[in-house]
Amino acid sequence: MSPKSKNIFWQQTRISREDRETRRGHRGAVLWFTGLSGSGKSTLASRLEERLYREGYSTYILDGDNVRHGLNRDLGFSPEDRTENIRRVGEVAKLFADAGVLVATAFISPYREDRGQVRAILERDMDFVEIFVSCPLEVCEARDPKGLYKKARAGEIKGFTGIDAPYQEPEEAELVVETDRMDPDESVDVILGWLEARGYIRLHEKTE
Repeated sequence: MSPKSKNIFWQQTRISREDRETRRGHRGAVLWFTGLSGSGKSTLASRLEERLYREGYSTYILDGDNVRHGLNRDLGFSPEDRTENIRRVGEVAKLFADAGVLVATAFISPYREDRGQVRAILERDMDFVEIFVSCPLEVCEARDPKGLYKKARAGEIKGFTGIDAPYQEPEEAELVVETDRMDPDESVDVILGWLEARGYIRLHEKTE
């Protein structure tokens, strides 16, 4: 989507992204958690942020519900609104990454095309880390932490992902965590290990 006005220009700042990353001591990136409702996206993003924060990393979480309280409060859950919801979040996440922050996003983001557009928004290939929080629908529905599946089954919620709206699983996610097989701490350990192995972070060595 291009700006409505032709008289809008990107303003370069005197402090570069590289300057900010050098000051912070690590690269900025978008850690994009995607998966069904109840799969554990927000839980993993929160625990990951806590672990990274304790290690001295600059972090922030953009959570689906939180964003819809403010930035995207005008959007519903039609396919078009879902696409716009993810586009806006991608643009905000890009700003966080440009500031040298490791920003975790927790959104169902059910459409491959929408997630691909966010990847394309970011300037560097390594900026976007798609983390597929894999969990069978029946397990997510059994958890149902917000009671949404129950409402969807009763017809009180229309267009609910996994019930009467599709979820398109990632085909080439950087990382897959199976939350029906691992507890949250094990899943976070896997993510941290992946990030460290690829140079995003460097965890402090434990001493006995």
